[in-house]
Amino acid sequence: MASSNSYKLRCSIPGHEMDVRGLATAVFPEGAFVSVSRDRTGRVWVPNSSPDRGFTEMHCMSGHSNFVSCVCIIAPSETYPRGLIATGGNDNNICVFTLDQPQPLFTLKGHKNTVCTLSSGKFGTLLSGSWDTTAKVWLNEKCMMTLQGHSAAVWAVIILPEQGLMLSGSADKTIKLWKAGRCEKTFTGHEDCVRGLAVISNTEFFSCSNDTSIRRWLVTGECVQVYYSHTNFIYSLAVFPNGQDFVSTGEDRTLRIWRNGECSQTIRLPAQSVWCCCILPNGDIAVGASDGIIRVFTESEDRMASVEDLQAFEDELSKATIDPKTGDLGDIKVEDLPGREHLNEPGNRDGQTRLIKDGQKVEAYQWSVSDGRWMKIGDVVGGSNQQTSKSVMYEGKEYDYVFTIDVNEGGPSMKLPYNVSEDPWLTAHNFLQKNDLSPMFLDQVANFIIENTKGHVVGPAQPAGGDPFTGGARYIPGSADDRPGFGADPFTGSGRYIPGSGPNPGASVGVADPFTGGGAYSSAALRRTTTNIYFPKTDGVTFEQANASQIIAKLKELNGGAPQEHRLSEEILENLESLLLSVSGPNSSEPPLTIQQINLLWKASHWPDDIVFPVLDIMRLAVRHPQVNETLCGEAEGVQLCNHLLSLMRPEGRPANQMLALRTLCNCFSGRHGRALLMAQRETVLSRAADLATVCNKNIHVALATLVLNYAGCLHSQPDLEAKAQCLSVASRALETVQDREAVFRLLVALGTTVASDQTAKDLARSLGVNSQISKYSSVSDPAKVGECCQLILKELQ
Repeated sequence: MASSNSYKLRCSIPGHEMDVRGLATAVFPEGAFVSVSRDRTGRVWVPNSSPDRGFTEMHCMSGHSNFVSCVCIIAPSETYPRGLIATGGNDNNICVFTLDQPQPLFTLKGHKNTVCTLSSGKFGTLLSGSWDTTAKVWLNEKCMMTLQGHSAAVWAVIILPEQGLMLSGSADKTIKLWKAGRCEKTFTGHEDCVRGLAVISNTEFFSCSNDTSIRRWLVTGECVQVYYSHTNFIYSLAVFPNGQDFVSTGEDRTLRIWRNGECSQTIRLPAQSVWCCCILPNGDIAVGASDGIIRVFTESEDRMASVEDLQAFEDELSKATIDPKTGDLGDIKVEDLPGREHLNEPGNRDGQTRLIKDGQKVEAYQWSVSDGRWMKIGDVVGGSNQQTSKSVMYEGKEYDYVFTIDVNEGGPSMKLPYNVSEDPWLTAHNFLQKNDLSPMFLDQVANFIIENTKGHVVGPAQPAGGDPFTGGARYIPGSADDRPGFGADPFTGSGRYIPGSGPNPGASVGVADPFTGGGAYSSAALRRTTTNIYFPKTDGVTFEQANASQIIAKLKELNGGAPQEHRLSEEILENLESLLLSVSGPNSSEPPLTIQQINLLWKASHWPDDIVFPVLDIMRLAVRHPQVNETLCGEAEGVQLCNHLLSLMRPEGRPANQMLALRTLCNCFSGRHGRALLMAQRETVLSRAADLATVCNKNIHVALATLVLNYAGCLHSQPDLEAKAQCLSVASRALETVQDREAVFRLLVALGTTVASDQTAKDLARSLGVNSQISKYSSVSDPAKVGECCQLILKELQ
């Protein structure tokens, strides 16, 4: 078989509707491979005998409810002689398929976020990595071990040939070696997220990273070589059977072939992100990219595409647009570029790029050693002085946009730089990773970028748009200050009001209480005395803060844009305004409430989900008023109120509504009728509330923790072990995902209140492993109340 020693296109397979995110070589049939995509499908491709030397789709698999991120093959066994296919997705699940059924054979559930990497080992072992920062080991449809130790998403996992050894690579920039479920070694050296791992032998492996480097490691810990050639993030690696040569793909639009430690060939693709690659048994290379196309490259001349197809591929590549700001071409000064005559000089290495000016256009060319010529790889956009002069500078680079994002009220703002030619999903992902934010915001940030850059050409900077986390020019329930705005908000729509929290998302200001942080409490006081000032806490914690004028202004604004059938009359608006002033006024001189006003509030709370939040904020304040508490929480209407708030708290609901519904429930505890109602509905309310721990929103977490705390306070003097068990379970589960320190503190107080003075509750807490779960908080000193409260609970549970 003739070989040119240089890879060329064999075929292009337009088999997916969206990005191809994972590829794996199949055991059966011979020469086949599997692909998975953001289009939620997996597909098996087999070589065909047609003149186009292509592949045919043999099998399509569907079972994920969201993007499919990764795939691996589970080796053949007696039960499944053709092996199995495992896929991981953004729905947090792993689906396992046979080669002849479109639906999964079984589904593995356990991860709390996207499953983004899979690897299989001997005896049917499966290793998975997730954005939830863990890796899990699965066998016989069960999770056998959870590997915890990374502080950010686990992007890559691999099982080493030596039994019991596993590797994980993470966005925390480290690689960890695990043996029998324990971390044996941590490898440091990469300067950014570790994105891929590949086995060389029993004792060596490769890693690749967003820092544009590939590293070769010994399992004993030494990095023995670093490889540089890529100009942007590197996403995947695959090793040739000789265990020395390998291939890599990345965000610089390239597939690179490495021989004898050098990059011997660079193949550019007409797609920004080349997400994945695999090496087929015959030495051909398959790659998947952001344009949804799988391309197979070969060095065997009899499998190469026809001259016409090779020319068509080159033409497609030449029409690509390249933004110099992505760094794919290195640092360039457009004004210094030579003309077309520069292409008469040969290149000195394969893949070398050269930019030339052709009139007003800037074109990019790449040197091909095998062809002995410069191939056009695209037009450079945003390259003229006129265009770049209008760009925004950020961290020494120019961008078309630099958005200001305020994630937490009062916290530091974050910058999100963006160029029109970039993939908004990738930009959003990188922003979340860089700022250590939850990947659950991916869709929101990406859609925010798309919305705020619609119809704009590369070049001029736009005014900073909205903020996908806090929006802007809006009032914040729970904050008395008038904050400047930041634009549209995907949580609440086009409004500029944040149903969030102010600096003190808790009880009323000025109480000498660790919940308010009002300054009257000093942690030093605890060290001087043995008094436990934290628990049991039996008086309810409520959400008091409000800015009545801004709530009403937002209500009127949304009412003006509401569909005709939902629009409230001026009379209703006046009644709601009067009610709000009555329940939020500083003194009792406000006019008394009427039943009509309370009924109108109840009716308005059934507004459409996308505009109801200011009404919920009024209800949150109103239920503290004895008359409203009795009317809405009484025997007749109470269950209706409860069901309505629970419907707003469903997991797929809007975070603003979820948070305000939780706060309303917390405030119901301020009245006798509200307490009775919530105690009667405890099981349902706490079950639904517990599901919201997985929503990545600190205001929701604080409200959830407060609700659990209020239940614990009501149950403190009661011998209802079943109810206390639910409080312990919900608090314990929430502590697995909640990060916000104020929410953690309130959950700890809830635990302490539940076990205080109740030996059976203490025994139950011990059996649930609460001690080991919370011990990590005992050393927290910022804020000190977290560590101090934790130490007191551990003392109770001794």
